[in-house]
Amino acid sequence: MRQRTPVVVNILIITVLLVIFYYLFVQSYSFLASPYFWGTVVISAILAYIHGAIGDLIENNKFKKLTAEEKAAYLAEKKIPFLRRQYEAAFKKQSDSHEKDILIDHGFDGIMELDNQLPKWWLGLFYFGTVFCIVYICAYAFTDFAHPISEYDAEYKEQMAAIEIYNQSQPPITIETAVFSEDNIAAGEEIFKSNCVSCHSDGGKGGIGPNLTDNFWHNQPEKTLFKNIFHVVDNGVTGTAMQAWGKNGVLTGTDIQNVAAYVYSINQLKKPITPKDGGAPPYGDEAHWEKQ
Repeated sequence: MRQRTPVVVNILIITVLLVIFYYLFVQSYSFLASPYFWGTVVISAILAYIHGAIGDLIENNKFKKLTAEEKAAYLAEKKIPFLRRQYEAAFKKQSDSHEKDILIDHGFDGIMELDNQLPKWWLGLFYFGTVFCIVYICAYAFTDFAHPISEYDAEYKEQMAAIEIYNQSQPPITIETAVFSEDNIAAGEEIFKSNCVSCHSDGGKGGIGPNLTDNFWHNQPEKTLFKNIFHVVDNGVTGTAMQAWGKNGVLTGTDIQNVAAYVYSINQLKKPITPKDGGAPPYGDEAHWEKQ
């Protein structure tokens, strides 16, 4: 008759598994403060005790049917600590007589194969991995758990909410507070592609609207180029298709600062797109911007 695992060990294993599964679904350890988690642990412990009690009844019934020698051997083995029994079951080498009994009737090159039982820890990991795989596949197939798209959408919404809170807590950007930063160029390029390409073409080379890469500007209300771009985008140009993106509420001060950074970069940090290269001809007067 084989020795059974102590109920305390079973409860410890169940608790560890519950922690693992809760963390997989919650993605944080906040559940440790939840009464639902600890309620699950308590219920699991009670069920483990009931299972252990039923096992004791079955064990006692089987024990009565053993011979005197089998009873003595069983009681002697039961005195061995649980961890020591597990270690010996996994790593202890069997005796020569036992090894002879488990020899398989075939071999090769003088090497005989033994019909050993797999270690309990190995079987435990195998069964745990199998159950975990089934649970994971079902969760992936029928729930939002572990879906990268769902996780991305949730994180995106959290980030956008955080940005919105940050923007609400910050004073709006105006022409007085706006500054050029290379960090804003990429965001400004996206805004430019969404709102400005239809008139100014790719890269700001001009089309319906003027070429933004040369040094000729029809509107020069400001002394510096960056501020001038901000002013024109914010207020628009009367009598033209250039609307007041800021005053009309289409773009925020942050958006205008970003798109102004992009236009400034293609005008100052890149080579101008001349008519020979497909750019629109100069429009307006040559500008003499102050350094900023």
